[in-house]
Amino acid sequence: MTGKTAFEAQYGFARKDVRLETWRLAPFNRWSFQNVGELVPSAHVAAAPRGEEQAKSLGALLEEKIPLAGGSETVESFLKRSDTDGLTILKAGKLVGDWSAPHMPFGARHIIFSISKSVTAILAGILEGEGVFDPSAPVTEYIPEARGSAYGDASARNVLDMTVSLDFEEAYLDPESAFARYRRSTLWNPGGGSESLAAFLTTIQRLAEPHGQTYRYRSPNSDVLGILVERASGKRVSQLLSEKLWQPLGAASEMSVTVDMEGTARTAGGMSMTPRDLARIGEMVRQGGTANGRRIVPEAWVRDTVATGGSHEAWQRGTMAFLFPKGRYRNKWYQTGNDSGAFCGIGIHGQWLYVNPKAEVVIAKMSSQPEPVDDKLDEDIVAFLAALSRIA
Repeated sequence: MTGKTAFEAQYGFARKDVRLETWRLAPFNRWSFQNVGELVPSAHVAAAPRGEEQAKSLGALLEEKIPLAGGSETVESFLKRSDTDGLTILKAGKLVGDWSAPHMPFGARHIIFSISKSVTAILAGILEGEGVFDPSAPVTEYIPEARGSAYGDASARNVLDMTVSLDFEEAYLDPESAFARYRRSTLWNPGGGSESLAAFLTTIQRLAEPHGQTYRYRSPNSDVLGILVERASGKRVSQLLSEKLWQPLGAASEMSVTVDMEGTARTAGGMSMTPRDLARIGEMVRQGGTANGRRIVPEAWVRDTVATGGSHEAWQRGTMAFLFPKGRYRNKWYQTGNDSGAFCGIGIHGQWLYVNPKAEVVIAKMSSQPEPVDDKLDEDIVAFLAALSRIA
């Protein structure tokens, strides 16, 4: 049998070639980022019953020119150049339109990687408002077994703001690094299943610098946050997502989050959802924590997250200040510091949830960029999203 299967004809490779060793590599990620549950165990969160959604074209907006550092480019050209899989734009809560690459059907779920951190922090804000979670409390108040690790003298606030003085590097491409061991504990890499995520997290040690001084992007912090909200509430992350966010939000499609050998959710990066539902989260935050006429997140938490909280000094000491020179980081969200008041969630391989309050625009962008991190492209994407939000 020599003919190509329908799968090979559509994607250019065979399904058998997509494995734990390859799923985050191009070109396989064009399929795997929409089908993570076939590769990594996942917990699922059902959507609220509602009518089937239909795609809406962006129409003439796709031909609009966007000024970028290397010259102007049409919206559609940039979407293709930045390996966009799916895009949804809302303005003043109304749908402007959607865009999908040929390999991503409308309504497909897609992994959002580290925007999962931002979603998990929403759960923390809800629980804080209910009086069951205290961001100022020591991590060990909820996770006693963290004593002796970097988290032994850190606060939940340090975890939320990425200011834990953690001796850990995000070495995405080094198979021998502690980061690779971390990914094995999440079942994201081959060889997992002998060490749980929680067990790994409590082995990480700290740097000499006091907590709270420097923004350090370290994903384990956000998995610790997932355990914190579970311990504070007594409920699994998937249950919290359903009860506290997904159902009240009126999400249209099921979402999922990958889990480890013990069922611990990968809250640092394992969530998958549709672009429309990701945009709904952004709109809820833009509206100060409300959706469908009901409050989901306390207004004070949202204001602190996207406008007033966070340390600019800690941000400046970190390695991402080039992206938002006036920025801050608070509760797993990025404040740009720009006049528009724009804020966002960001994930590797080109995942963005961008909110421009001044323009009343929300943009959800899901991608399968070949590289996990591309600083130059990220700068172009920031400029693109800012310009697109002004003309949408």
